[in-house]
Amino acid sequence: MTVVISAILCIILGLALAVGGWKVIALGGTWYFAILAVGFLLTGALLLARRRAALWVYSLVMLGALGWAIHEVGFDWWQLAPRASIIGPLGLWFLTPWIAQRLGWQHFGARAWGGSAIPLMIAVALWGATALHALTSDSSDIKGMLPPPLAAAPAAEVNTADNVPASDWHAYGRTQHGTRYSPLAQITPSNVERLEKVWHYHTGDMRRPSDPNETTYEVTPLKIDDSLFICTPHNFVIALDAETGEERWRFDPEVPDSTNRQHLTCRGLSYHTSETPVEGQACQQRLFMPTADARLIALDPETGKVCESFGENGAVNLWKNMPNVTEGFYYSTSPPVVANDLVIVGGAVNDNVSTTEPSGVIRAYDATTGELKWNWDPGNPEQTAPIAPGETYSESTPNSWSISSADEELGLVFVPMGNQVPDQWGGNRSENSERFSSSIVALDLETGQLRWVFQTVHHDLWDMDVPAQPSLVDIQTESGMVPALVQPTKQGDIYVLDRRTGEPVLPVREVPAPQGAAKGDYAAATQPVSALSYEPPKLQDSDLWGATFIDQMMCHIQFNSLRYEGRYTPPSTQGSLVYPGNFGVFNWGGVAVDPVRQMVFSAPSYLAFTSTLIPRENDEKAYVSDSEPHLNENFGAPFAVDLKPFVSPIGLPCTAPPWGYVAGADLRTGKTHWLRKNGTVRDRAPVPLPFEMGVPSLGGPVITAGGVAFLSSTLDYYVRAYDVTTGKQLWRARLPAGGQATPMTYQSRSGRQMVVVVAGGHGSLGTKAGDSVIAYALPR
Repeated sequence: MTVVISAILCIILGLALAVGGWKVIALGGTWYFAILAVGFLLTGALLLARRRAALWVYSLVMLGALGWAIHEVGFDWWQLAPRASIIGPLGLWFLTPWIAQRLGWQHFGARAWGGSAIPLMIAVALWGATALHALTSDSSDIKGMLPPPLAAAPAAEVNTADNVPASDWHAYGRTQHGTRYSPLAQITPSNVERLEKVWHYHTGDMRRPSDPNETTYEVTPLKIDDSLFICTPHNFVIALDAETGEERWRFDPEVPDSTNRQHLTCRGLSYHTSETPVEGQACQQRLFMPTADARLIALDPETGKVCESFGENGAVNLWKNMPNVTEGFYYSTSPPVVANDLVIVGGAVNDNVSTTEPSGVIRAYDATTGELKWNWDPGNPEQTAPIAPGETYSESTPNSWSISSADEELGLVFVPMGNQVPDQWGGNRSENSERFSSSIVALDLETGQLRWVFQTVHHDLWDMDVPAQPSLVDIQTESGMVPALVQPTKQGDIYVLDRRTGEPVLPVREVPAPQGAAKGDYAAATQPVSALSYEPPKLQDSDLWGATFIDQMMCHIQFNSLRYEGRYTPPSTQGSLVYPGNFGVFNWGGVAVDPVRQMVFSAPSYLAFTSTLIPRENDEKAYVSDSEPHLNENFGAPFAVDLKPFVSPIGLPCTAPPWGYVAGADLRTGKTHWLRKNGTVRDRAPVPLPFEMGVPSLGGPVITAGGVAFLSSTLDYYVRAYDVTTGKQLWRARLPAGGQATPMTYQSRSGRQMVVVVAGGHGSLGTKAGDSVIAYALPR
């Protein structure tokens, strides 16, 4: 019976391979699966006939599969494993007495292991040796060391930038320079493994049934004097004792629920202090929070009370002068930038609902009174004086949903811009939208006038918004110290620009891009590429993956059914493969920059998506959504868009791991000195096995003068510490939920360096929800 069952299994596998394999061939793909099908079918037939030749045939199957696997992927364990996941165990099974003894041998013994079994024994041994070699070698990492700091590096400037005390964290990126660098050095590579949990606070803000799918904890706390300040997805603002984690006060802005919102998150708060404090007067320091119902609220950090003198009763209405007012369609998920006594705020719009969205205007308000000082409208960029009552800003212009940076000495604010909707069809974009979409713009702090613009994607058809806060750092070059801006992008490029002019410090070249956009649209002839780039290589058949060769074959069918000509393949009605996808190699978490070592610590991620345009018959029918707010319908455009991750039928990525790394690069040369896969599949696999495969990360790192970096945002639930010099993981601690946020560090009143992590989960990524704020420190 065991022989019959084995034969039937081989025949079933052979038939599945035959059907799928010929489909792959018909699409222009590899012949491998069809040839493998012949081997399985012949093995099954010979087993049914109880012929010893079945072992010979199967040994050829194993040897052929092994040869082809090594030819395609070398000795990469995680690429070899799925190719062997069925073939190898079957080979071992065929050598057992339950099969071998029943293939014409009367007695199972030495004779049974001779003759016909020898080739199969050799094949199994070769597979085993190959697996052992692959397990002990790692071809995915680059192992090296970053050079030591230059003596000329601006060490003194690090501790005084924006007048932030070394013990504090006053802005999302610690200072308005957005480096996510702390000058604290109590925690070092030699002692970080001793970190222990000091306190654990629960916000009490959990997901509600009416919340959108993308309800997420993405906040980086602020630390000012002796208090820690956080905001939650439902816009609660909470003050904690920075030493003990005890709650001091809580503010609820009473944001009503809405089914129209795409996102429900708060990445952080902003802080402003008066230069001429008056004793006993309230609100001499202020916290600013943009809410999900489009208000900008000012709070007194001492009491949590609203600063009534700001705007109208403590708030500014961000819907004011907006076109196309629809509740839930405009809000800011990111903290505004505060500079020169101004609060400068952008906003997010719901993705691809229609061609009549709110404006992407950038507005600057007086930090004390809330008076509008200037507005930069990407559709009307020359007119920055405050808009007149009754007028509206330009509709559906590129917006800035991420975090800006500021250089008060240069008098500039640096704004990362998104794309004009619809993201995947740009046939009706204006000249100004073409200029500002997916770019970095530098605006005059005093007037809002445009000083320069640098575009990272021309005529963006892939939702490649500039997603992250620019980091400002002075870089030593052959020509001397240059005030630079470091900008990570979704497509994997990290641009290093002179922040005075927008001119590249590291070389940028234009490369030819695929052509042939949808009807009524066009594709840009070239696209920019930075000298410092984590752009993945163009996908090949050999890069496709699966848990077994069956779902790997299904990925081959998908791959060869899609249009794909490399990065920037235009969206199509056929369906196009977008790699990297709009999840981004980098997203809102950005990078961490060490201004002393002049290096960048990053966490590149690699996931592919598919983009299929669906012709619209009218502006009423929903093609890709079944409920409000009808994301990706693109009402008013010729096409809706169906966006999906490129995954196998069982939900695994069709691209091979690693899917996530940490990396260290020299900003002076653009050289990546080390690259290490990062994270396990423990919390993503059906069985919680802690395989170190390298998983995506959504959130950012923090780096310290002690030579340690921290990251909590991988899809497994850990916070990790790394040696900045080598990228080696030095410590990790288990989190109670997804940590898709950027950690921060500060010094408490007792003199301890604390590392704080927020773990509340991410809705669209499916990580576990929670409400935790956790502090770690060295033992006393």
